[in-house]
Amino acid sequence: MQIYLGGKTALVAGSTQGIGKAVALELARAGANIILLARDESKLEQVLVELDGSQNQRHRYLVADFSEPATLQKVLEHLQENIHILVNNTGGPAAGKAIDAEPQAFLQAFQAHLICNQILVQKLVAGMKQENYGRIINIISTSVKQPLKNLGVSNTIRGAVANWAKTLATELAPWGITVNNVLPGATWTARLESLIQKNAQNKGISSEEAKQEMLAEIPAGRFARAEEIAYGVVFLASAQAAYITGTNLVIDGGRTGCL
Repeated sequence: MQIYLGGKTALVAGSTQGIGKAVALELARAGANIILLARDESKLEQVLVELDGSQNQRHRYLVADFSEPATLQKVLEHLQENIHILVNNTGGPAAGKAIDAEPQAFLQAFQAHLICNQILVQKLVAGMKQENYGRIINIISTSVKQPLKNLGVSNTIRGAVANWAKTLATELAPWGITVNNVLPGATWTARLESLIQKNAQNKGISSEEAKQEMLAEIPAGRFARAEEIAYGVVFLASAQAAYITGTNLVIDGGRTGCL
């Protein structure tokens, strides 16, 4: 099966590092025009030059901080072209137990994840309807199916995003727009490294011991590579996935203990 996204434009949030960057790179390799979206302009410039342009694509970036939804709205006012593929992705909330989290931490995470996702969808969905082609793909977490230890705020907010997506999938399906969630397991990124270090500190063990404890929970015996998550996103963005909507795609090496 050959996936070709020529003529399609994808907006990828949180695309300067980790999974978001890998998604942008793979969508570009499939022929899509890419609009990068993140808060660090210098990093956006670096990623921009890495994007495949061999199929005469046009790539660019937008600068916005998801901790400031009003700023995101202003940035999107200048977006004129129709977007076919939206990848919602942003860094996860800080680790810690739900019972210890300040109420403000939940509010901040809700804004950065669900509210900013909503702003993006409301801006882009009219163009998707015109094109009769839309792919909204949310990078969230396996915690949607099975809450993860010591990620109380994240578990809570990821669940809200998943149910928001399921609701949208039902509402938007008549226009050829699909809405799906990708649930990465432990993926070797800067965030995973920081979580391993925090776990090590909490338990009074070395980072290597904490890493091995986490690996022991994964049947595949290794962490995912960011591009392996991106491959799932590219498929969901394709014409071949037109009849898949309102679902969660788990990419976790078998770690999640439920269907």
